[in-house]
Amino acid sequence: MRTFFYERAASPTEAIHAATAITDGNTSYLAGGTTLVDLMKLDVMRPSAIVDINPLQHTHLGRIDFGPNGLRLGALVRMAEAADHPEIRNQYPVIAQSLQLAASQQLRNMASLGGNVLQRTRCTYFRDVAYTECNKRMLGSGCAAVGGVNRRHAVLGTSDHCIATYAGDFAQALIALDAAVEIAGPRGNRTIPFAALHRKPEDTPDKETTLHPAEMIVSFLVPAAGWTRRSLYLKVRDRDSYEFALASAAVALDQQNGIVRNARIALGGVATVPWRAMEAEAALRGKPMNEQNTATAADAAFSNAKGNGHNDFKIELGKRTLRRALLEAAALEI
Repeated sequence: MRTFFYERAASPTEAIHAATAITDGNTSYLAGGTTLVDLMKLDVMRPSAIVDINPLQHTHLGRIDFGPNGLRLGALVRMAEAADHPEIRNQYPVIAQSLQLAASQQLRNMASLGGNVLQRTRCTYFRDVAYTECNKRMLGSGCAAVGGVNRRHAVLGTSDHCIATYAGDFAQALIALDAAVEIAGPRGNRTIPFAALHRKPEDTPDKETTLHPAEMIVSFLVPAAGWTRRSLYLKVRDRDSYEFALASAAVALDQQNGIVRNARIALGGVATVPWRAMEAEAALRGKPMNEQNTATAADAAFSNAKGNGHNDFKIELGKRTLRRALLEAAALEI
């Protein structure tokens, strides 16, 4: 691990000021550290400075709040706390399930919600600096995964420059529920749709989010809606625990008398970013939930999917995962 400057912040303003003071812009905020510290040990991330924001857990950044307009999750709320929260489990089960199925209990006790959505890919070619071809680490060097071992890589949202999969689970629940993100930074505060936080690789895979230098996530805002209770997260993986998704689906339904009035669908394990499947949502709207209509929706969700050899199976696996999630959500008793 390389040397770096360390500062512990006592307030959001102090944290942003400390991050802004590093003129090279290479500052990282430290919350749970479950991703950052690993990548620093691997020499993948090399921050000049780290600003520890854990003391801010006692501010609004560490709170869970419910109101008539919905749910507010502070960025420093730990994954385990949100997963076990009775109101979240009852009113927003897809959120609780996406967190419960992520990582291990020990990691969930440490990891923050804000850090979780910003976790970086588990692509071997990115995490092992012995591989020189990785456009995420060094733009212009190439993507070793395109012609290499790519079984776990993305089939949606890819480009010729990167096919790395976004590894998180919680983000799929947020994008499915039309969440927003509160952000603080040196230029003030702003709120954006969660769907606008992550960037597809296109020709700049080294730029993964739309956060500006020294900005940090303050909270997530999840609106109240008719589909939040009839929701679930289905995760398919190589083993039952402590494993990243090969394919997953976050589904939320508003249905009446068996007819889908509204559907919210996000896919994980198959895309380069948290993936909202709007084509699948449109295919279901106003129709009964049955095998035929879920198959049509799944086909729509993966109509632009592109495999790279080893990961070709993910297209069919993703469709089957989505179909199963939709039928299970429709059958929920709420």
